[in-house]
Amino acid sequence: MTKDARIYVAGHRGLVGSAIWNNLLSRGYTNLVGRTHGELDLTDQQAVRRFFDEERPEAVVLAAAFVGGIMANSRYRADFIMQNMMMECNVISEAYAHGVTKLLFLGSTCIYPKNAPQPMKEDCLLTSPLEYTNEEYAIAKIAGLKMCESYNLQYGTNYLAVMPTNLYGPNDNFHLENSHVMPAMMRKIYLAKLIHDGNWETIARDLNRRPVEGINGQGLASAGNQQHTTVNVLDVLAKYGIYDNRVVLWGTGKPLREFLWSEDMADASVHVLLNVNFEDIIGIDKYSSVHYGASTKGTIDRNHSQGRGGALPQLGEIRNCHINVGTGKELTIRRLSELVAQTVGFEGQIEFDASKPDGTPRKLIDVEKLHKLGWKHKVEIDEGVERLFQWYQKSI
Repeated sequence: MTKDARIYVAGHRGLVGSAIWNNLLSRGYTNLVGRTHGELDLTDQQAVRRFFDEERPEAVVLAAAFVGGIMANSRYRADFIMQNMMMECNVISEAYAHGVTKLLFLGSTCIYPKNAPQPMKEDCLLTSPLEYTNEEYAIAKIAGLKMCESYNLQYGTNYLAVMPTNLYGPNDNFHLENSHVMPAMMRKIYLAKLIHDGNWETIARDLNRRPVEGINGQGLASAGNQQHTTVNVLDVLAKYGIYDNRVVLWGTGKPLREFLWSEDMADASVHVLLNVNFEDIIGIDKYSSVHYGASTKGTIDRNHSQGRGGALPQLGEIRNCHINVGTGKELTIRRLSELVAQTVGFEGQIEFDASKPDGTPRKLIDVEKLHKLGWKHKVEIDEGVERLFQWYQKSI
């Protein structure tokens, strides 16, 4: 792909999309196209078609998604499946209709079964039931990766799918209801510390930047004269387990999770976009024994379906062509809370509410395929948590 290639990054303001955008710029790819949700609603088929008509991107990175943690997944089940599938269908179908030569779809490791063997290989997809709390989001992401796989097999396209583990980093979502585990945990612990310290000026800035249930920090900087306002804020924060020097988190704290710094994910994504093709995926792992000589390499029909969609018959059933992206390392939610508390300087009490759901007991992915394709992570969890807290403080 040439440096002047026109690349559309869907979701370029989000956690991963913004990191991918910056990574491409750092590599000299400056002909980038991005649209905010206000400028382009990806669930609107006609709007997406007009966008592709006008911009004609050569490559597409589909990083846009409707996302959230356990609470949001439980409350907005219809939104999670419908909005994500509409975005995927619209972008992928219009990419094909407009001759996009390379597409990268970003999914999630929640696609794997709740009780999948650990670490989870790509081949364990659809082998047993999903985790109930995020089933709709998982089904939508499975549909997206299957769309990429199916377009490749039927039409000879070059659409790839990467499945990142739990991500965190700059531009993360710190909303107390809709964010993922690490930013939500970090904000709760930090606010509990600020309450204990009586630092209402910083609490006011935090709430002005990210209001909770419509309540901002107006009047809190002079809390001594605004007792009623302070009480109201404390009542609202208590709904989310935030108290004076005490935090209550969902679940038992026992589930194991893997975390990847978002800028590492961006680097992996761009590596795959620039260096990996569909033939490389079906030529490794369970299909590595197939010989690709001059008579077979590149015989996938690039224009239209013929026979078995242009797929190589000697490969048999072609499935699970997506790529896991992670570190291959894990820690418990309880250990993560201790690491965040240490980073924030919180010396209070952290409790776990076992009446609330844990989600999947363990979610560690196998990253052997990614390593074979030439990429490994750089940022370890200790460094990443420190970086995230520094970014969060600067953001308020």
